[in-house]
Amino acid sequence: MVNFGNDWDVLLKGEFDKEYYQRLRKILINEYRTQRIYPGMYDIFNAMKLTSYDDVRCVILGQDPYHGAGQAHGLSFSVRKGVAPPPSLVNIFKEIRDDVGIDNLGKHGDLTKWSESGVLLLNSVLTVRADQARSHRGLGWEQFTTDVIRLLNEREKPMVFMLWGGDAKAKAQFITNPNHLVLKAAHPSPLSAYNGFFGCRHFSQANRFLRDQGLGEIDWSIDQGGSL
Repeated sequence: MVNFGNDWDVLLKGEFDKEYYQRLRKILINEYRTQRIYPGMYDIFNAMKLTSYDDVRCVILGQDPYHGAGQAHGLSFSVRKGVAPPPSLVNIFKEIRDDVGIDNLGKHGDLTKWSESGVLLLNSVLTVRADQARSHRGLGWEQFTTDVIRLLNEREKPMVFMLWGGDAKAKAQFITNPNHLVLKAAHPSPLSAYNGFFGCRHFSQANRFLRDQGLGEIDWSIDQGGSL
């Protein structure tokens, strides 16, 4: 049984007993035993451990975890201090700089501060084989994260959803509550960033919406420690 240590424990209590999750769990046990899987098994649910349901102000939804050694640690697009920010994260930082004037470039790639500020850094799929992008698609994670999105959609207190890339945009159909703001863009990967991620201005739009709702803006800076 997963223990989040916050209100997700009650909200997702029955999720892990569902047939699809029991099937997924068996697959993951074998995968972790026989393959190199990212993130580590104790980091899979870090996004929800760090950001409680009630505290969510913004959801940044990606595709699946980084598949390079030492990169994924359970927060979409984030890497721990001491690990070079991957190209997608560098592009996110460029858009933040151009959109709201905050320069995170050349520091580190750990987005834990955002998580602790109410940004749920979630992927559509929560695990991946080493060096095999999208290798855990179709195992059941999509249902789990869709159920998480459905729960967030039900909440009355407004939040912002940033859906980046095709997998993330597919979740938009489950966000029907008019209290929330849905923002869509291309994935920040170098393969697609110039096709609609750069210039999307999601960060300023999110803060404008949150400010108008009386919820306070998000500080998109990262802490100073651990620069590369």
